[in-house]
Amino acid sequence: MNRILWSGALALMWGFGGLLAQQQPKPKSKAELEALQAMFAAQTADARIAAAETVLTKYADTEFKAIALHFEAVSYEQKGDYANSVVFAERAVDADPKYYQAMLLLARETAQHTKEFDLDRDDKLAKVDKYAKAALDLIKDAQKPNSQITDDQWATAKKEFAAEAHEALGLAAMVRKKLDVAETEFKIAMDNESKPDPGIMVRLGMAYSQEAKYDDAIGVFDKVMAMQDIPPQFRQFAQAERVRTIQKKNGGTMPAPPAAPANGAAPANGAAPANGAAPASPAQPQKP
Repeated sequence: MNRILWSGALALMWGFGGLLAQQQPKPKSKAELEALQAMFAAQTADARIAAAETVLTKYADTEFKAIALHFEAVSYEQKGDYANSVVFAERAVDADPKYYQAMLLLARETAQHTKEFDLDRDDKLAKVDKYAKAALDLIKDAQKPNSQITDDQWATAKKEFAAEAHEALGLAAMVRKKLDVAETEFKIAMDNESKPDPGIMVRLGMAYSQEAKYDDAIGVFDKVMAMQDIPPQFRQFAQAERVRTIQKKNGGTMPAPPAAPANGAAPANGAAPANGAAPASPAQPQKP
């Protein structure tokens, strides 16, 4: 599913549905209520950031501080602003040490922006482990944010959140070159998803390929390429990685490409280019 939007979805259900509910954070004035409603109703990342800043600056004692900070973190993540997304997620956790949604964002963003040869790699990966595992512990006993969420919806939400934590742990294992661990974490993440997630599937395929489980990798990439209604970058990345995996399986060479059909139609999706070279691999797709 759309990972970033899902990260904010429960905050929306919790905050807007619980604005006036018993035993939930409550606005202290009509003006604060209106500011919160504007934040929950904002349709773009920039609009959410502006609305959240209004809440935080005008109502410094708001009981919705952690939610407003998380909204900003999610919005910066949507904008591709890694630094600010982490800053605001950390502030959300400081405001509420049990705010597992912000912990998941921190684990996800840190894992995606950590490379094998980063000088601070070990520190970053330790943070991924810390936040992902803390979130998993909190999710187990997390209560429904408000009564309007059905038991089935909440069970699905908790599994989706758990999938996010396991995906981050899988990414960290990939950086550490612990491929068996990465494979296990990605499989657990997939099992917790309510519908197949092409991003997790591509990463599982990459783990298989690096483990020399070439047929398993090709099978996963084929499934991603056959999926309907997914962002094109996932299909393109799966296709490129499929070609690379076939090349590795064949000892670094590609099989001869199929002859072009007589009618001039393009070869089947995933066929090797005419010169036998693997296509340039696009940057690893981020969750849209």
